[in-house]
Amino acid sequence: MDVRLRTQEIEHLTLADWASFSDRSHGRARPEPEDPIRPVYQRDRDRIIHCKAFRRLKQKTQVFLSPEGDLYRTRLTHTLEVSQIARTIARALRLNEDLTEAVALAHDLGHTPFGHAGERALNGLCPGGFKHYEQSLRVVDRLEKDGRGLNLTWEVRNGIVTHTKGTWAATPEGRIVRMADQIAYVNHDIEDAVRAGVLDPALLPRQATEVLGRTKSARITAMIDSILANTRPPVIQAGPAEDEAFRILKAFMYSTVYVDKVGKHEEQKVGKVIEALYEHYMAHGEQMSPLYRRIAAEEGDDRAVTDYISGMSDEFAIRAYEEFFVPRRWHVL
Repeated sequence: MDVRLRTQEIEHLTLADWASFSDRSHGRARPEPEDPIRPVYQRDRDRIIHCKAFRRLKQKTQVFLSPEGDLYRTRLTHTLEVSQIARTIARALRLNEDLTEAVALAHDLGHTPFGHAGERALNGLCPGGFKHYEQSLRVVDRLEKDGRGLNLTWEVRNGIVTHTKGTWAATPEGRIVRMADQIAYVNHDIEDAVRAGVLDPALLPRQATEVLGRTKSARITAMIDSILANTRPPVIQAGPAEDEAFRILKAFMYSTVYVDKVGKHEEQKVGKVIEALYEHYMAHGEQMSPLYRRIAAEEGDDRAVTDYISGMSDEFAIRAYEEFFVPRRWHVL
């Protein structure tokens, strides 16, 4: 028996009966021979970790634009925290950790430079709008591997595109990632906001902290414990008290930190940078890399330019803007 078959057999012996079993996947858009070692979701996880879009997450904004200091979150560290929380829940519920991790690691691959400020800017420029969860799916389906995509399984792709809002994922693992994403970003954004000096932790709503705790660790643990205690397959849920406390905490963050004028004052410049780059590449598409020139020919200039800009890291976008729009000093020889 090869390693993959043995691993699949172990899944059936150890996972809950409502888990997503690797040998019951709906498969890939392009059928492939099975790997002798890795089941399909483990293979997807590996493809995601090794793809270019995943590496670029280390230089993409989470909340604070280009913060000085090594301790603030980036889109990559956020992704790893989501993965950790999601895997903890999945393991405790005896669900498929490989599928959970694959969805968690890929959920933000389509995020723009400059965080949600960049997303809002592109949404106003791109015909039909721009949503990062849809772009994440496009990254793995169309843009990676020079236009061939990663050819991920249906379950991973479904989890990616449903991780933010609207219809919930078809798998319990995908639904866990959606909850873990919110638990992670609300709590680590509190920590970053306190570090940045834009939030006094004493101002956090007592209705929330009395239920969930006063530290990041306590709040994350409280939410995980509540989910484990209140989940009734196939419904994954927190208890009423914790759910209400978390809603209060999230609403507080959206009304204070996420609109803070001191900590996020640079965001007003983001729209100008994104718009300038968008108009530049619409007029000079030949300056994009070959993949995006090919997309322009096949799907239109708007689509290609949107794909190109959304894939940029913060630093790449700033360098491109400086190259095209900031005058250079003239040196006399």
